[in-house]
Amino acid sequence: MIAIFPIVYILAFILAITDIVQGKKQGFVLFLIFGLSIYTTVLSVSFLLGFKSLIPLLQSLKEIFVVITLGICVWNLKTKIKLHYIDYLIIVFFGYTLLYVILPIGEQGFGERIMAFKTLSFFVLVYCCGRLFKPKEIYISKYFHYILLLSIAAAFVLLTEVLLDRHLQTITGYAEYNFYFFNFEPSGNYGLTWTFESEGGYKRFASFFANPLEFASATVIAFAVIAALYTTDEYKIKLSNFGYLALAATLTCIVFALSRSAFISYFILLYVYALLAGKKYIYHSFHTVGILLALYVTYLLTKDQDQNDGLQMVIINTINFSNPSSVGHVVEWVQGALAIAANPLGLGLGSSGRIGGTLGENIGGENQYIIIGVQAGILALILYLTIYISFIREGIKWLPRLDGKEKKICLAILLIRIGFIIPSLTSEIETSSYTSYLMWFFSGLFVNIISTKMVVKSEKATAVTD
Repeated sequence: MIAIFPIVYILAFILAITDIVQGKKQGFVLFLIFGLSIYTTVLSVSFLLGFKSLIPLLQSLKEIFVVITLGICVWNLKTKIKLHYIDYLIIVFFGYTLLYVILPIGEQGFGERIMAFKTLSFFVLVYCCGRLFKPKEIYISKYFHYILLLSIAAAFVLLTEVLLDRHLQTITGYAEYNFYFFNFEPSGNYGLTWTFESEGGYKRFASFFANPLEFASATVIAFAVIAALYTTDEYKIKLSNFGYLALAATLTCIVFALSRSAFISYFILLYVYALLAGKKYIYHSFHTVGILLALYVTYLLTKDQDQNDGLQMVIINTINFSNPSSVGHVVEWVQGALAIAANPLGLGLGSSGRIGGTLGENIGGENQYIIIGVQAGILALILYLTIYISFIREGIKWLPRLDGKEKKICLAILLIRIGFIIPSLTSEIETSSYTSYLMWFFSGLFVNIISTKMVVKSEKATAVTD
């Protein structure tokens, strides 16, 4: 039964490549949604079934696909692109981090630097694909529905895991795959990694995603898509039956993924959406619930600690940073910050992040921002933060000016960017192909929209002047 995952992945790749070669852009988006969401499960199942030699090919298919798509987009380009300032920032970031591959900076070899560079900066190529796609050729409503359909499917698999009280990853060869290719030994009480459990005895589920953190981040994307898809130009919410089902699926997923950062982001998104859409009843309700929660937490902190167990223990230890996970994050952040202060130009690619962890030199933990700073220095970190903040700034600026599917794309990417701020503090979000590729593709599409609007406005102003 689990063999269905590699089959679906390969078929999705073949169909997507066929569409792209024939000039149909929809294949690219479909692969991002349905192919990358099961990427790690595909690799682990393939390893379990004895296709170890095919793993490197399966691993590289997504990058090959992006490069082929980008090449075809450039080849078919008929008009000169008017670059936006975000384009320049992204190009500079890509070029600057590329220097860390070419120059012998750090202790890692050229191969390790290439792998770290791919993790750190490959998103630029995905962004360029979105930047070169014509918004008129993208059926955004259909693709948003596909993202929600994926979320419903993930919730179905999740509920099966919960009913059986067993992680899907225990039968897909997840632990064996990670040990063989990344030297990550099985850990935790379930023979996977500590990521799949939380203190208090709770299992954290990942459905068919790579791990609970990626699962939770994917759910944040789905929630942002729901808000964008079912909000009219007049900021009225019109949920269909499918929308209600998708909303229930996201809530189910975010609860059982048990990612504290993503859980907080989920409700921050709801609050931000209420502010953007002027939904007073939502953010007033938030204020009321916030007061009640503050009173409840105060009660938990002041009562006899011996009475705390289960979920209460998770809540209290998260707030006072006494649980091992929180303490570990703080320690790693401090180590990373000190490393950046001592080496403003960075320690070189592969000295932090997933590649660094594989090589036993992970400085800075799982904080996306610190990982960039440790590897490529303060300048790269400032560039990345500037790019990130610019998307939020431009999203807020353009949301009232757009309508139709352009407004939906703007609202979706604005909420996704805001929603990933906190998870980026506790995870390396760029290592998740599904969440990273989707976010950057829609980011490129968004910049395409607003840069086109700016060009049209400039041309009209010139015509009036003449």
